Amino acid sequence: SVFQELNAASPTPFACYFKAYDKHILSASPERFLAKRNQQLISQPIKGTSACAASPQQDEYQKNLLKNSIKEQAENVMIVDLVRNDLTKSAVPGTVAVEELFGIYSFKQVHQLISTVTATLDAAIDVVDAVKNTFPPGSMTGAPKLKAMQLMEQFEVSKRSIYAGSVGYFSPDGDFDFNVVIRTILYNAAQKYLSFQVGSAITFQSKPAAEYDECLLKASAMMRVLN
Repeated sequence: SVFQELNAASPTPFACYFKAYDKHILSASPERFLAKRNQQLISQPIKGTSACAASPQQDEYQKNLLKNSIKEQAENVMIVDLVRNDLTKSAVPGTVAVEELFGIYSFKQVHQLISTVTATLDAAIDVVDAVKNTFPPGSMTGAPKLKAMQLMEQFEVSKRSIYAGSVGYFSPDGDFDFNVVIRTILYNAAQKYLSFQVGSAITFQSKPAAEYDECLLKASAMMRVLN
Protein backbone atom coordinates (compact mmCIF):
# COMPACT_ATOMS: atom_id res chain seq x y z
CA SER A 1 0.00 0.00 0.00
CA VAL A 2 2.93 2.37 0.67
CA PHE A 3 4.23 1.67 -2.84
CA GLN A 4 0.81 2.42 -4.33
CA GLU A 5 0.56 5.64 -2.33
CA LEU A 6 4.06 6.67 -3.38
CA ASN A 7 3.29 6.21 -7.04
CA ALA A 8 -0.04 7.96 -6.71
CA ALA A 9 1.77 10.91 -5.12
CA SER A 10 4.59 10.79 -7.67
CA PRO A 11 3.71 8.86 -10.87
CA THR A 12 6.87 8.05 -12.81
CA PRO A 13 7.80 5.88 -15.82
CA PHE A 14 10.47 3.77 -14.09
CA ALA A 15 8.74 2.96 -10.83
CA CYS A 16 9.20 -0.52 -9.40
CA TYR A 17 8.55 -2.67 -6.36
CA PHE A 18 11.12 -5.36 -5.59
CA LYS A 19 11.28 -7.77 -2.65
CA ALA A 20 14.23 -10.00 -1.79
CA TYR A 21 13.76 -11.94 1.44
CA ASP A 22 13.18 -9.29 4.14
CA LYS A 23 14.31 -6.35 2.02
CA HIS A 24 11.90 -4.18 0.03
CA ILE A 25 12.57 -1.55 -2.66
CA LEU A 26 9.70 0.90 -3.28
CA SER A 27 10.80 3.13 -6.12
CA ALA A 28 9.18 6.08 -7.89
CA SER A 29 12.12 6.63 -10.20
CA PRO A 30 11.75 9.04 -13.14
CA GLU A 31 15.09 8.06 -14.69
CA ARG A 32 16.18 5.42 -17.17
CA PHE A 33 19.74 4.22 -16.68
CA LEU A 34 20.08 1.96 -19.71
CA ALA A 35 17.81 0.05 -22.06
CA LYS A 36 18.32 -2.19 -25.09
CA ARG A 37 15.79 -2.41 -27.91
CA ASN A 38 16.92 -4.82 -30.62
CA GLN A 39 20.53 -3.68 -31.10
CA GLN A 40 20.01 -0.11 -29.90
CA LEU A 41 21.25 1.01 -26.47
CA ILE A 42 19.41 3.94 -24.89
CA SER A 43 20.48 5.99 -21.87
CA GLN A 44 18.52 8.99 -20.55
CA PRO A 45 20.47 10.77 -17.80
CA ILE A 46 18.72 13.39 -15.67
CA LYS A 47 20.61 16.47 -14.58
CA GLY A 48 18.54 19.56 -13.79
CA THR A 49 15.51 19.92 -11.51
CA SER A 50 12.94 22.61 -10.80
CA ALA A 51 9.69 22.58 -8.84
CA CYS A 52 6.32 22.57 -10.55
CA ALA A 53 4.21 25.67 -9.91
CA ALA A 54 0.50 25.97 -9.14
CA SER A 55 -0.45 28.36 -11.95
CA PRO A 56 0.13 27.51 -15.65
CA GLN A 57 1.93 30.82 -16.22
CA GLN A 58 4.33 30.34 -13.31
CA ASP A 59 4.84 26.70 -14.26
CA GLU A 60 5.83 27.69 -17.80
CA TYR A 61 8.23 30.23 -16.31
CA GLN A 62 9.79 27.51 -14.14
CA LYS A 63 10.27 25.25 -17.16
CA ASN A 64 11.91 28.00 -19.21
CA LEU A 65 14.14 28.91 -16.28
CA LEU A 66 15.32 25.30 -16.07
CA LYS A 67 15.79 24.86 -19.81
CA ASN A 68 17.88 28.03 -20.11
CA SER A 69 19.91 27.67 -16.92
CA ILE A 70 23.62 27.77 -17.78
CA LYS A 71 24.44 25.88 -14.57
CA GLU A 72 21.94 23.08 -15.23
CA GLN A 73 22.99 22.81 -18.88
CA ALA A 74 26.64 22.52 -17.85
CA GLU A 75 25.82 19.71 -15.40
CA ASN A 76 23.68 17.92 -17.98
CA VAL A 77 26.19 18.08 -20.82
CA MET A 78 28.98 16.91 -18.50
CA ILE A 79 27.00 13.74 -17.76
CA VAL A 80 25.99 13.34 -21.41
CA ASP A 81 29.69 13.32 -22.31
CA LEU A 82 30.33 10.75 -19.57
CA VAL A 83 27.50 8.52 -20.83
CA ARG A 84 28.76 8.81 -24.40
CA ASN A 85 32.18 7.68 -23.24
CA ASP A 86 30.69 4.76 -21.27
CA LEU A 87 28.63 3.62 -24.27
CA THR A 88 31.66 3.53 -26.57
CA LYS A 89 32.87 0.50 -24.58
CA SER A 90 29.92 -1.51 -25.93
CA ALA A 91 29.03 0.24 -29.18
CA VAL A 92 29.77 -0.25 -32.85
CA PRO A 93 32.35 2.49 -33.55
CA GLY A 94 30.79 5.74 -34.75
CA THR A 95 27.24 4.92 -33.62
CA VAL A 96 27.07 6.82 -30.31
CA ALA A 97 24.71 9.76 -30.78
CA VAL A 98 22.91 12.37 -28.69
CA GLU A 99 19.29 12.07 -29.84
CA GLU A 100 17.97 14.78 -27.52
CA LEU A 101 19.84 17.38 -25.47
CA PHE A 102 18.19 19.30 -22.61
CA GLY A 103 14.68 17.89 -23.03
CA ILE A 104 12.16 19.16 -20.47
CA TYR A 105 10.07 16.37 -18.92
CA SER A 106 7.39 17.23 -16.37
CA PHE A 107 6.28 15.09 -13.45
CA LYS A 108 3.85 15.75 -10.62
CA GLN A 109 6.26 17.62 -8.33
CA VAL A 110 9.18 18.50 -10.59
CA HIS A 111 10.39 19.38 -14.06
CA GLN A 112 13.54 17.53 -15.14
CA LEU A 113 16.22 18.24 -17.72
CA ILE A 114 16.75 14.93 -19.54
CA SER A 115 19.02 14.05 -22.44
CA THR A 116 18.89 10.91 -24.57
CA VAL A 117 22.02 9.14 -25.78
CA THR A 118 21.90 6.10 -28.07
CA ALA A 119 24.33 3.63 -29.61
CA THR A 120 24.30 0.41 -31.61
CA LEU A 121 25.41 -2.54 -29.51
CA ASP A 122 28.44 -4.35 -30.90
CA ALA A 123 27.42 -7.95 -31.66
CA ALA A 124 30.56 -9.18 -29.90
CA ILE A 125 29.48 -7.59 -26.59
CA ASP A 126 27.31 -9.62 -24.21
CA VAL A 127 24.20 -7.80 -22.94
CA VAL A 128 25.30 -8.22 -19.31
CA ASP A 129 28.66 -6.67 -20.16
CA ALA A 130 26.86 -3.77 -21.84
CA VAL A 131 25.24 -2.98 -18.49
CA LYS A 132 28.49 -3.50 -16.57
CA ASN A 133 30.38 -1.20 -18.95
CA THR A 134 28.14 1.74 -18.04
CA PHE A 135 27.50 1.02 -14.36
CA PRO A 136 27.07 2.85 -12.04
CA PRO A 137 24.85 5.49 -13.70
CA GLY A 138 26.89 8.55 -14.60
CA SER A 139 24.20 10.92 -13.37
CA MET A 140 24.75 9.51 -9.87
CA THR A 141 28.53 9.83 -9.85
CA GLY A 142 29.59 12.84 -11.86
CA ALA A 143 32.81 13.11 -13.82
CA PRO A 144 35.47 11.87 -13.85
CA LYS A 145 33.56 8.82 -12.65
CA LEU A 146 36.29 6.93 -10.78
CA LYS A 147 37.60 10.00 -8.96
CA ALA A 148 34.06 11.09 -8.07
CA MET A 149 33.35 7.64 -6.59
CA GLN A 150 36.54 7.80 -4.55
CA LEU A 151 35.48 11.18 -3.15
CA MET A 152 32.02 9.80 -2.30
CA GLU A 153 33.62 6.95 -0.40
CA GLN A 154 35.78 9.45 1.46
CA PHE A 155 33.19 12.10 2.35
CA GLU A 156 29.68 10.63 2.36
CA VAL A 157 28.59 9.75 5.88
CA SER A 158 26.36 6.79 4.99
CA LYS A 159 26.73 4.07 2.37
CA ARG A 160 24.46 4.38 -0.65
CA SER A 161 23.54 0.68 -0.76
CA ILE A 162 21.06 0.23 -3.64
CA TYR A 163 20.41 3.99 -3.76
CA ALA A 164 21.91 5.47 -6.96
CA GLY A 165 22.16 1.92 -8.31
CA SER A 166 19.67 0.25 -10.61
CA VAL A 167 16.74 -2.15 -10.79
CA GLY A 168 15.62 -3.65 -14.07
CA TYR A 169 15.02 -6.77 -16.12
CA PHE A 170 16.33 -8.83 -19.02
CA SER A 171 13.73 -10.22 -21.42
CA PRO A 172 14.09 -13.62 -23.16
CA ASP A 173 15.06 -11.97 -26.47
CA GLY A 174 18.02 -10.21 -24.85
CA ASP A 175 16.47 -6.77 -24.51
CA PHE A 176 16.64 -5.06 -21.12
CA ASP A 177 15.56 -1.95 -19.25
CA PHE A 178 17.10 -0.58 -16.04
CA ASN A 179 16.15 2.44 -13.96
CA VAL A 180 18.18 4.63 -11.63
CA VAL A 181 17.28 4.03 -7.99
CA ILE A 182 16.24 7.52 -6.88
CA ARG A 183 13.04 8.76 -5.18
CA THR A 184 13.07 5.35 -3.50
CA ILE A 185 12.09 4.00 -0.07
CA LEU A 186 14.07 1.06 1.32
CA TYR A 187 12.65 -1.18 4.03
CA ASN A 188 14.41 -3.95 5.94
CA ALA A 189 11.61 -5.92 7.61
CA ALA A 190 13.98 -8.06 9.70
CA GLN A 191 15.58 -5.01 11.28
CA LYS A 192 12.40 -2.88 11.17
CA TYR A 193 14.51 -0.23 9.44
CA LEU A 194 13.15 2.17 6.84
CA SER A 195 15.21 4.73 4.95
CA PHE A 196 15.48 6.86 1.86
CA GLN A 197 18.20 9.06 0.41
CA VAL A 198 18.21 12.13 -1.81
CA GLY A 199 20.97 14.24 -3.27
CA SER A 200 21.88 16.99 -5.68
CA ALA A 201 24.88 17.70 -7.87
CA ILE A 202 27.85 19.54 -6.43
CA THR A 203 29.72 21.70 -8.93
CA PHE A 204 31.79 24.87 -8.77
CA GLN A 205 28.63 26.89 -9.48
CA SER A 206 26.51 25.19 -6.80
CA LYS A 207 24.86 27.28 -4.11
CA PRO A 208 24.53 25.18 -0.92
CA ALA A 209 21.11 26.58 0.09
CA ALA A 210 19.66 25.94 -3.38
CA GLU A 211 21.06 22.40 -3.48
CA TYR A 212 19.58 21.68 -0.05
CA ASP A 213 16.18 22.99 -1.21
CA GLU A 214 16.44 20.68 -4.23
CA CYS A 215 17.03 17.73 -1.89
CA LEU A 216 13.90 18.63 0.09
CA LEU A 217 11.91 18.88 -3.15
CA LYS A 218 13.06 15.43 -4.25
CA ALA A 219 12.18 14.02 -0.82
CA SER A 220 8.74 15.64 -0.65
CA ALA A 221 6.64 12.80 -2.07
CA MET A 222 8.34 10.18 0.11
CA MET A 223 8.03 12.30 3.24
CA ARG A 224 4.36 12.97 2.54
CA VAL A 225 3.58 9.27 2.04
CA LEU A 226 5.48 8.19 5.16
CA ASN A 227 3.90 10.89 7.32
